[in-house]
Amino acid sequence: MALPKLLAAFQQFFRENSEIWIERFDYKEAGPQLLMQAFLQRIVNSGGRIDREYGLGRRRTDLLVQWPLDEARGFHGPVQRAVIELKILHKSLEATIKEGLAQTADYLDRVGADEGNLVVFDRTPDTPWEQKLFVRQERHGEHRIGVWGI
Repeated sequence: MALPKLLAAFQQFFRENSEIWIERFDYKEAGPQLLMQAFLQRIVNSGGRIDREYGLGRRRTDLLVQWPLDEARGFHGPVQRAVIELKILHKSLEATIKEGLAQTADYLDRVGADEGNLVVFDRTPDTPWEQKLFVRQERHGEHRIGVWGI
């Protein structure tokens, strides 16, 4: 599974479609996270699995994406595991990233995943897409974590 390619595709999808879809949700804060989960459904449809852990009251949704590496053995054989931490930008970008990196690293340790990604949704209406969309690599302890701005 090439999760970075999938996340890059989601960045473009969100840029093109978010205004249409986000307005349909009664709870606007949940809209970006629900749209991400719906977009990732293609993993499930292709034989993978997405486990969701909701941090209610802590403004976070953790996703654990799992993909069997041996098609014949499925989830009874080796499995690629990747964490996706979803954050809505409420503070400064750097403060949100700092908090999100700690949460992502903690979740990586808890589930034994090798790959971690932090997705930060910037819902600020006047911020241009050129500033919202970015990808970079960060380190938190021993973990390398991809940070995606959307």
